Amino acid sequence: MSEQSAGVKAFEDKVSAQLHEAKSQIAEIEARAKGQMAQAETDTINGFKAKSQEIDKKRQDLKASSGEKAAQIKAEIEAGAAKLKASVEQFGAKLKSHAVAK
Repeated sequence: MSEQSAGVKAFEDKVSAQLHEAKSQIAEIEARAKGQMAQAETDTINGFKAKSQEIDKKRQDLKASSGEKAAQIKAEIEAGAAKLKASVEQFGAKLKSHAVAK
Protein backbone atom coordinates (compact mmCIF):
# COMPACT_ATOMS: atom_id res chain seq x y z
CA MET A 1 0.00 0.00 0.00
CA SER A 2 1.42 3.36 -0.97
CA GLU A 3 1.94 6.13 1.56
CA GLN A 4 -0.81 8.17 -0.13
CA SER A 5 -3.23 5.23 -0.01
CA ALA A 6 -2.44 4.71 3.66
CA GLY A 7 -3.05 8.41 4.33
CA VAL A 8 -6.38 8.32 2.50
CA LYS A 9 -7.37 5.17 4.39
CA ALA A 10 -6.48 6.75 7.74
CA PHE A 11 -8.44 9.88 6.84
CA GLU A 12 -11.37 7.77 5.69
CA ASP A 13 -11.35 5.83 8.97
CA LYS A 14 -11.25 9.08 10.96
CA VAL A 15 -14.16 10.59 9.03
CA SER A 16 -16.11 7.35 9.27
CA ALA A 17 -15.71 7.39 13.06
CA GLN A 18 -16.77 11.06 13.23
CA LEU A 19 -19.84 10.36 11.09
CA HIS A 20 -20.74 7.35 13.20
CA GLU A 21 -20.48 9.48 16.35
CA ALA A 22 -22.60 12.25 14.82
CA LYS A 23 -25.24 9.79 13.63
CA SER A 24 -25.36 8.24 17.12
CA GLN A 25 -25.78 11.66 18.72
CA ILE A 26 -28.53 12.56 16.24
CA ALA A 27 -30.36 9.29 16.95
CA GLU A 28 -30.02 9.84 20.71
CA ILE A 29 -31.37 13.39 20.48
CA GLU A 30 -34.21 12.27 18.27
CA ALA A 31 -35.17 9.42 20.61
CA ARG A 32 -34.96 11.58 23.72
CA ALA A 33 -37.05 14.37 22.23
CA LYS A 34 -39.58 12.24 20.35
CA GLY A 35 -43.08 13.52 20.91
CA GLN A 36 -41.84 16.73 22.49
CA MET A 37 -40.32 18.30 19.42
CA ALA A 38 -41.72 21.16 17.44
CA GLN A 39 -41.59 20.98 13.65
CA ALA A 40 -38.51 23.25 13.63
CA GLU A 41 -36.60 20.78 15.80
CA THR A 42 -37.64 17.88 13.58
CA ASP A 43 -36.49 19.85 10.54
CA THR A 44 -33.15 20.56 12.24
CA ILE A 45 -32.60 16.86 12.93
CA ASN A 46 -33.49 16.00 9.34
CA GLY A 47 -30.99 18.64 8.21
CA PHE A 48 -28.30 16.96 10.33
CA LYS A 49 -29.11 13.62 8.71
CA ALA A 50 -28.90 15.15 5.23
CA LYS A 51 -25.55 16.79 6.03
CA SER A 52 -24.24 13.50 7.35
CA GLN A 53 -25.25 11.77 4.12
CA GLU A 54 -23.62 14.56 2.10
CA ILE A 55 -20.34 14.11 3.99
CA ASP A 56 -20.55 10.34 3.52
CA LYS A 57 -20.99 10.82 -0.24
CA LYS A 58 -17.94 13.09 -0.36
CA ARG A 59 -16.02 10.42 1.53
CA GLN A 60 -16.95 7.97 -1.22
CA ASP A 61 -15.93 10.52 -3.88
CA LEU A 62 -12.55 10.85 -2.18
CA LYS A 63 -11.78 7.21 -2.96
CA ALA A 64 -12.01 7.92 -6.70
CA SER A 65 -10.07 11.18 -6.69
CA SER A 66 -6.43 12.12 -6.52
CA GLY A 67 -4.10 15.07 -6.31
CA GLU A 68 -5.56 18.55 -5.99
CA LYS A 69 -9.15 17.33 -6.29
CA ALA A 70 -8.59 14.88 -3.43
CA ALA A 71 -7.13 17.64 -1.28
CA GLN A 72 -10.16 19.84 -1.98
CA ILE A 73 -12.62 17.05 -1.16
CA LYS A 74 -10.67 16.21 2.01
CA ALA A 75 -10.82 19.86 3.14
CA GLU A 76 -14.57 19.97 2.44
CA ILE A 77 -15.09 16.77 4.42
CA GLU A 78 -13.06 18.03 7.38
CA ALA A 79 -14.92 21.36 7.45
CA GLY A 80 -18.31 19.71 7.04
CA ALA A 81 -17.66 17.09 9.71
CA ALA A 82 -16.43 19.69 12.20
CA LYS A 83 -19.44 21.92 11.54
CA LEU A 84 -21.86 18.99 11.82
CA LYS A 85 -20.31 17.84 15.11
CA ALA A 86 -20.48 21.34 16.60
CA SER A 87 -24.06 21.86 15.42
CA VAL A 88 -25.26 18.51 16.78
CA GLU A 89 -23.58 19.13 20.14
CA GLN A 90 -25.04 22.64 20.36
CA PHE A 91 -28.51 21.40 19.43
CA GLY A 92 -28.29 18.56 21.97
CA ALA A 93 -27.28 20.99 24.70
CA LYS A 94 -30.16 23.29 23.75
CA LEU A 95 -32.64 20.42 23.98
CA LYS A 96 -31.21 19.33 27.34
CA SER A 97 -31.52 22.85 28.74
CA HIS A 98 -35.13 23.10 27.56
CA ALA A 99 -35.91 19.70 29.11
CA VAL A 100 -34.41 20.81 32.44
CA ALA A 101 -36.31 24.11 32.34
CA LYS A 102 -39.67 22.37 31.88
